[in-house]
Amino acid sequence: MPEPIVVEFPLRGEWYSPNTPGSKIPSHGTNRLGTRYAYDFIQVNWEKKGWPAYRVSLPHYLLFGASREAYYCFGQEIYSPCDGRVIVAKDGYQERSRTNLLLDLCNAYKNAHHFDPETDDVQSVAGNYIIIQYKDNVYAALCHLQEGSISVSVGQMVRAGELIGRVGHSGNSFGPHLHFQLMDSSDIATANGLPCAFAQYEIFQDGEWKRVSNAIPTSKDRIRFQKNE
Repeated sequence: MPEPIVVEFPLRGEWYSPNTPGSKIPSHGTNRLGTRYAYDFIQVNWEKKGWPAYRVSLPHYLLFGASREAYYCFGQEIYSPCDGRVIVAKDGYQERSRTNLLLDLCNAYKNAHHFDPETDDVQSVAGNYIIIQYKDNVYAALCHLQEGSISVSVGQMVRAGELIGRVGHSGNSFGPHLHFQLMDSSDIATANGLPCAFAQYEIFQDGEWKRVSNAIPTSKDRIRFQKNE
């Protein structure tokens, strides 16, 4: 991996990243749509087998799916990972009220293999999303936000740590989560992903929280971040 660009962790509290460049590259199995070094963040029940992201049982999830509200991270606040200018703020994309494993798998396959950047709407993949220009040729994308939650507008200057939206289940999403990536263009359809690390957070190791700096979470890490701790 090239030298990563360091930004602030965009969430608060405890999180888990099942898809992260800390464990595999491309982190999402493809370089398309700027996702080479992208992260997914969810909240899970660390005390239950399998670390479920939802409050219902596994059989219930497999048979009936789960409502958005059954997911621990749905509606959690998202903060700007950097100082910058809002380039894109797309809201109003309707979220599905429930997850459905078969339907979500079909959507994921369709978007991964048949998305045409010339004709298809990026929101069908990204859902409600925000793009912030951090530096020249460095853009932060935060995707799948809760409908109606985006609190910034195009052209607005934001500071790192400023509230910008909430975790949702819009677009190509298996369940409520935050998809986060850095890229070299404001156009997700054609952008290349850029490697990213986080300035500071904690991981739970050997029964205690340990602070790390300028680091990249792996898919085995229990992550925690609180601003100005």
